[in-house]
Amino acid sequence: MVAEKLVKKAGWAEMRAQFSWPTPARYNIAEQICERWARVEPNRVALIYIRPDGERRDYTYIQLSRASNRLANALAAHGLGRGGRCAVLLPQTPETILTHLACYKLGAVAVPLFTLFGEDGLRYRLANSGAKAVVTDGANLAKLLAIRDDLPALEAIYSIDQRESGVRGFWQELGKAKDACEMAETTLTDPAFISYTSGTTGPPKGALHGHKVLLGHLPGVEIHHNFLPQKGDKLWTPADWAWMGGLTNVMMPALNYGVPLVAHRMAKFDPDEAFALIKREGIRNAFLPPTALKLMRQSTVAAVDMRSVGSGGEALGAELLDWGRARLGTTINEFYGQTECNLVLGNSHEVFPPRAGSTGMATIGAEVAILDSEGRVLPDGESGEIAVKRGIPQMFLGYWQQPEKTAEKFVGDWMLTGDVGMRDADGYFHFSARADDVITSSGYRIGPSEIEDCLAGHPAVAMAAVIGVPDPVRTEIVKAFVVLSGLGDEALKAELIARVRSRISPHVAPREVEFIDALPMTATGKIMRRELRPK
Repeated sequence: MVAEKLVKKAGWAEMRAQFSWPTPARYNIAEQICERWARVEPNRVALIYIRPDGERRDYTYIQLSRASNRLANALAAHGLGRGGRCAVLLPQTPETILTHLACYKLGAVAVPLFTLFGEDGLRYRLANSGAKAVVTDGANLAKLLAIRDDLPALEAIYSIDQRESGVRGFWQELGKAKDACEMAETTLTDPAFISYTSGTTGPPKGALHGHKVLLGHLPGVEIHHNFLPQKGDKLWTPADWAWMGGLTNVMMPALNYGVPLVAHRMAKFDPDEAFALIKREGIRNAFLPPTALKLMRQSTVAAVDMRSVGSGGEALGAELLDWGRARLGTTINEFYGQTECNLVLGNSHEVFPPRAGSTGMATIGAEVAILDSEGRVLPDGESGEIAVKRGIPQMFLGYWQQPEKTAEKFVGDWMLTGDVGMRDADGYFHFSARADDVITSSGYRIGPSEIEDCLAGHPAVAMAAVIGVPDPVRTEIVKAFVVLSGLGDEALKAELIARVRSRISPHVAPREVEFIDALPMTATGKIMRRELRPK
């Protein structure tokens, strides 16, 4: 069962009115993004992999199908079955796709993990998910081996390159397995993967998504890529496939549509190289986070001619939209979503004109409203919390093993986003602020709690609070306010930053540390982070 491709109508209202979600009895992501293509066009190019050293290799759908069958059989032989969790700690590589496909074929649950996570970040997510296996590479192997004894559920580590004692060779295991396997019969609501989201009042929560998440993303992806797929389309993103933006906005939809997917994850984003890659590979479609766009705006490399560019995470503004038309050859289509429910607002300049400062209108199939503090829908022009109506397939099944947190996310039939905004009289939504303490930095949503816990674990720290402060390129940078148990100096600040970088991840490490005498607290002892923000 495949969702019908959207057809451009005279107006947005007509397109929304004529749309209805398909409800197939059986639905499996691996079938949609690989197997059906492998049957009808086996030699169609699915993936163009460009290694960090520049070596290029094409992978066809039949190659992905057979290799993922082998992996599914290998994982099954070692006990991974329906509902079992398998973590994926890899950058943009063919093996990342193969592991996702193998999990879905088994009815198992993938757990994508960001390669910059340190030992503490990995330990929590692997323990919380109860991952039985993890697929990684030599660059990340040492972190896993260091915490392996703390993870009783973790039975197997597979490495795609470097071999160590007690670590299984990924390709060696595939070589011993058969290249055919039976697809698990899954429904729209059978679990597919767990994506961890940043928490503000506790540790990260695992957003559990069903196979329906792919179906739910397709209309939004088609719209912000100007009715993808078109002849000659080729899709790329610098965003890591461990996050929803890379996984469900790019990797899965590209394979679903038969659009060649370019895999190339730079160790550090280079705007000149991004332009060169787009030109060299003939990339016509891309998801470029706002920070990438701001860095590319500083480049003096010649302009490119793209058919579509999507971006999300913050409002871009008229100036950046004008730059995109001049240097990228297209109007950037902004969109909005969360780990729990992605692509619910968006733009499509071929259907309606974008409005500077707006994240667009409710996407096809989604109902979005502004609620007051009592959960009542507000009229246009009034500010409140952005909320999404239950029942759309891109909405998560719930937080992994946290039913009480899942319940807190909803008011009646509405999922609360924690973001404050307003809808104007024409249906455009305008994001204004976060209702919680999530920090948006370089396209990442960062929760303060995990960072604060890490800082507080240092013997010199009595208490810590973390906020985001404005930054012209990254939107916000992480700043830590630290109450010391003794004396501190610049060397201690550097040590605290390094502690977060190594234990959690470099992308969440504070860029500023300020020592203060006391933190602002409520009468019940909660930190008032808002009081620390610049006035």
